[in-house]
Amino acid sequence: MEVQTLLQKALNYEWLTPEEGVFLFENGSTADLMYVGNQMRQHHVPGKTVTWIIDRNSNTTNVCIANCKFCNFYRRPGHGEAYTTTIEEYKKKIDELFEYGGDQLLLQGGHHPDLGLDFYVKTFKELKEIYPTLKLHALGPPEIAHIAKLEKSSHTEILSALKEAGLDSLPGAGAEILSDRVRRLISKGKCGGKEWLDVMRAAHQLDITTSATMMFGHIETNLERMEHFADIRQVQSEKPDHAKGFLAFIPWPFMDEDTILKKLKRARNTVTGDEYVRMIAMSRIMLPNVVNIQASWLTVGKKIAQVCLQAGANDFGSIMIEENVVSAAGARFRFTANGIQEAIREVGFTPQLRTQQYEFRELPKNIKQQELDKAEMIVD
Repeated sequence: MEVQTLLQKALNYEWLTPEEGVFLFENGSTADLMYVGNQMRQHHVPGKTVTWIIDRNSNTTNVCIANCKFCNFYRRPGHGEAYTTTIEEYKKKIDELFEYGGDQLLLQGGHHPDLGLDFYVKTFKELKEIYPTLKLHALGPPEIAHIAKLEKSSHTEILSALKEAGLDSLPGAGAEILSDRVRRLISKGKCGGKEWLDVMRAAHQLDITTSATMMFGHIETNLERMEHFADIRQVQSEKPDHAKGFLAFIPWPFMDEDTILKKLKRARNTVTGDEYVRMIAMSRIMLPNVVNIQASWLTVGKKIAQVCLQAGANDFGSIMIEENVVSAAGARFRFTANGIQEAIREVGFTPQLRTQQYEFRELPKNIKQQELDKAEMIVD
C-alpha cells in the first residue's frame, strides 16, 4: 500500500477497506489527511459556511442498568440520587430553551428497568401537545433496543409508535465503538454493535433521520475504529432513496475523569489534538456517503475544533444548554451563542444557525442580548 494511492482513492470517493484506513491513518501526514478531508468536505458542502444549532440536552432519567464503565452520570435503581424528569420540570427547561432561541430538545436517559414504551409515548405526546413546534431529537439505538426487550417488540414497532407520538429524529448515541469485543469490556449492558446498526436500519426504513457517533481513545484498536466507519457507511448505503439516513457523523475522544475504566487502569484519555484532527479527516475519508461531519468542541475545546474546520468538519454542533453525561466525565468547555459564532468567524468561516435536519434558519430576533451571553464562556 502507498499513502498517495490511498489518498487518491479517497478523492475518487471509493471506499477504503478498514485495513487501508489503518495504513493511511498511521502513515499519512496530518497535512495530507487534512487536505483530502477538506476537499471531500467541499464536495459535500461547498463554500465557507459552518453550521451550528441551539438545542437543549436533557435527560429523561439517570436510572440505568447498563453499567457502562465510562459513565459517571447513571445511578442504579433505588439510589438516593436517582430521578425521572417530570413534565413540569420539562416545561421549565423548554421555556428556557425557547428564550435562548432554540426549538429542539435532545432527550436521552438511561436503561430504566421500569420505563417502557407507554412512558415514552405519553411523555412525547404531552410535550408535543404543550409545545407543537418543539423538535424531539430523542433516545438512541441502545434505548430503543432496551425498550424493545422490555416490550418483547421489534425495533420497527417501537420506532413507529415513538414517531407517531412525536419523535422527530434519532441521535446516534451509544455507538462508542461498534466492535463487540470493545463493547463487552466497556458497555456490556448495552446492545451489541449489530443491534445498534439494525435499529438504525429500521429507523431509516421509517424515514426517521439519524446521526452516528464514535467515542474513541480508550481500549479500541485503530482497526476497530476503521471497522466502525465501514459499518456506518454500509448501513448508510442501504437506506431507502426517500430517507436521509445518517445526516451527520460526530466523533469525540473518551472523557476519563473519575470513570471506572480509568480507576481500574484499563484506559485513559491520551488523544492529542493532532490525533483528533486526523480522526476528523479520516471520518471524511472513510465515510464518503455521509454529508455532515461535526467537530466536538465540547470535548476538545475551541482551538482544536477550529482546526477541524480545515480538515473536513463543516458543523460546530450546539451551544449545549444543559449537557450532563459527557461533562460528568470531564468535558469542561462551554460556548454561548455569540461565542460559537465568533469562534467560527475567527478562522475565516461564516456561521449559520441550522435545524436538526440541517436546514438553515435565521437567528431569532426576539432573543435578548443578555440571554445570548448568560452562560459564562470558559472555552480555552
